[in-house]
Amino acid sequence: MKILITSGGTRESIDQVRSITNHSTGQLGKQIAERFLSAGHQVTLVTTKSSVKPAEKPNLTIIDITNVESLKEALEPLVKSHDALIHSMAVSDYTPVYMTGIDEVAQTANIYDLLAKKNTESKISSTDDYQVLFLKKTPKVISHVKEWNPAIQLIGFKLLVDVTKEELFSVARASLKKNQADYILANDLLDIRDGKHKAYLVSKDAEIQVETKADIAQLILKVVTQGKES
Repeated sequence: MKILITSGGTRESIDQVRSITNHSTGQLGKQIAERFLSAGHQVTLVTTKSSVKPAEKPNLTIIDITNVESLKEALEPLVKSHDALIHSMAVSDYTPVYMTGIDEVAQTANIYDLLAKKNTESKISSTDDYQVLFLKKTPKVISHVKEWNPAIQLIGFKLLVDVTKEELFSVARASLKKNQADYILANDLLDIRDGKHKAYLVSKDAEIQVETKADIAQLILKVVTQGKES
């Protein structure tokens, strides 16, 4: 099978020296990729420069991206040519629009006028004691996957923080429906610690619990290959 995996975390630039990102290391995506590689599958890993990666192998292709825009551009042709997408990347929800000192904000009659501005400096001045950063929502790349390839197996990921199991499952199933995914790997940040990674692989009618990243990788290998056989 031709397996497409995303891992790590995107980075959205504020200027040429600053950015906003997240703490994803790509470790889970790396383990999933290694499990499919060991099983003899062809793997394309879309990740970031700073993320951990598997060792080079003949059946492994690694593509580096930076932000949400470059992720979307890279994924569209790949989704059309692969059998399954395991979308474990932590994708930025927002991207910077404009950063300015608080005085400009206070002196602007209509704050929405600032959303039409853009920073042109290579490095925004750091002389102000306070800066205000305006952000806008990024597109949900996962929502386009089934448009690009209706036949692809899609496993999405959903991370919440300190919620009940019922809420976690509810949000996961909403994502299943909205994105036409086959499975959602749902997890709570509080359950990822001390070498453990408790999570649930959620489908329309079941939840399978796992306890470690290795368990997650093995379970995803199992359901993806079984799905292809059926």
